[in-house]
Amino acid sequence: MLKLSLPLQVNAWLTPLIVLLISIVVFFVPETFSQSLVFDRNDIANGELWRLFTGHFDHTNLNHMLLNLAGLTMLWALHGDHYRHGLFIAVFFTSAIICSLGIYFFDPQMTRYVGLSGVLHGLFVFGAIADIKQGDKTGYLLLLGVTAKIIYEQFAGASADMVELIGSDIAIDAHLFGAIGGLIAGLVWLVLQFKKPDKG
Repeated sequence: MLKLSLPLQVNAWLTPLIVLLISIVVFFVPETFSQSLVFDRNDIANGELWRLFTGHFDHTNLNHMLLNLAGLTMLWALHGDHYRHGLFIAVFFTSAIICSLGIYFFDPQMTRYVGLSGVLHGLFVFGAIADIKQGDKTGYLLLLGVTAKIIYEQFAGASADMVELIGSDIAIDAHLFGAIGGLIAGLVWLVLQFKKPDKG
């Protein structure tokens, strides 16, 4: 369904804006501080578990941050109508933690990871599920499209131009695990929706 207006209700934009602002602040703080936030396998193994979450707010360079924040903004424009403060936080947190745990346990060669792209894939998947739930058939196309993208990346790898742009390898497994996080969040949300008593 073609959207003709932006989701401007406070519930739709406040939490994505907070994520955007945190990412900007983390980018500009001294490196001695930001390095204590990044996903670092060795530090996590030594008990610094907060890195499983905070690493998503750091970025390799300005291009990387701007690309991720543009993606966050587009997802708000596309799916902001589905957001509520608690729901957005729950989906964001689930996608972030599943993404990080997936990298930690199933991609041992990745020692460090930063960026929102994994979480953005989770938010995208959740938004597509929410579209489907409200009867918007474009949700199926979105879900098919992101699935095809992830499968393509798993076999073909990342774009060389994108690697050069952000100054780092593209963590394609983060996209996969973030999307799985969004799928889990979406399925749990659907179950909870169906269990709600009918007010009619």
